[in-house]
Amino acid sequence: MLRRGSFSLPEGVIYLDGNSLGPLPIHTPERVARMLREEWGAMLIGGWNGVTRNGAGWMEQPMKLGDRIGRLIGAEPGHVTVGDTLSIKVFQALASALAMTDRKVILSDSGNFPSDLYIAEGLMGTLGQGHSLRVVEPEAVADEIDGEVGVLLLTEVDYRTGRLHDMAGLTARAHQAGVLCVWDLAHSAGALPVDVRRAGADFAVGCTYKYLNGGPGAPAFIYVAPRHAGSARPALSGWLGHDAPFAFERSYRPGDGVARMRVGTPPVIQMAALEASMDIWDTVDLQELRLASIRLTERFIAGVEATCPDLELASPRHPAARGSQVSFQHPEGYAAIQACIAQGVIGDFRAPDIMRFGFTPLYIDEDDVDAAVAVIARVMGERLWEDPRYRERGAVT
Repeated sequence: MLRRGSFSLPEGVIYLDGNSLGPLPIHTPERVARMLREEWGAMLIGGWNGVTRNGAGWMEQPMKLGDRIGRLIGAEPGHVTVGDTLSIKVFQALASALAMTDRKVILSDSGNFPSDLYIAEGLMGTLGQGHSLRVVEPEAVADEIDGEVGVLLLTEVDYRTGRLHDMAGLTARAHQAGVLCVWDLAHSAGALPVDVRRAGADFAVGCTYKYLNGGPGAPAFIYVAPRHAGSARPALSGWLGHDAPFAFERSYRPGDGVARMRVGTPPVIQMAALEASMDIWDTVDLQELRLASIRLTERFIAGVEATCPDLELASPRHPAARGSQVSFQHPEGYAAIQACIAQGVIGDFRAPDIMRFGFTPLYIDEDDVDAAVAVIARVMGERLWEDPRYRERGAVT
């Protein structure tokens, strides 16, 4: 499972923040450089055309990359496309789902990433049709699914605690009540096996810069179930989602299937970087990855709890109930994380008091876990977090 040699990681660093930004694959710089030299540099605008016309196939990249990501999330071939940002894809999926129901309630939970809730609030205001957003505790979601709810909008893995929703169970319950489901896989894709087809998801979205190592600003992806692909109405009817973009017709005609969810011009340079990372992910067995992740996180929890009595586990204790991250709570969590980073263990902080650590078995092993536990124990035991320099807040926590 371990592929440490496939990633560029600084010497002396234990990187437990791949759930926020994945590290650089070693072949990405050359793949991007080759794209710049041999495609953009040599082909100029011809790079948009397919290889049969001496191009680089830039226009087809979003769907090709979509299929490669689709394998990781259990999607049917041809039903995932890549491009734009995750916020845009959340907007598209939610708007399409709302257009398919007369009900006015969007149900979500307090563990959802705030940006998803912001998008929902903005969309409701734009539509002006009396929609409301019902936000409940994660444990209460199932009981809140009723005949008033039109769309269930959830992030499968809680960004703060790593709590894992039962996608299949909640989707089945929602469908029994006539509710459509939009799943955010930002902390799932590349972290654990996902099967949107078997779960019956209506829509799913996610990013590629976390576990999938596409790089900062890497494009997002969207999945539309085959039963909706020909009828879903893209609220953002962009040029690239048109059935025939270069016919330059006066009015919009949606493209075929999930292709209609394309909006802006594909980010070709960033997609080249994503291609390099997908060369790694194409070879990964997700079941094996999940088992390795559980071994690492269980070892980490046991080690921290044995040496850091001041830290309180914020993640579910049972491994089947969490993703590939472990979170602890401490009143001085921000300063403590900064002290850990200064000692070579990189995690991150989420307000108000969460110290968050992500685990990717492709470059983290048991020795890393033990070394990280030793550092955290020293930070907490010697109260290194009391150093004033660790209290200075950066723009990104």
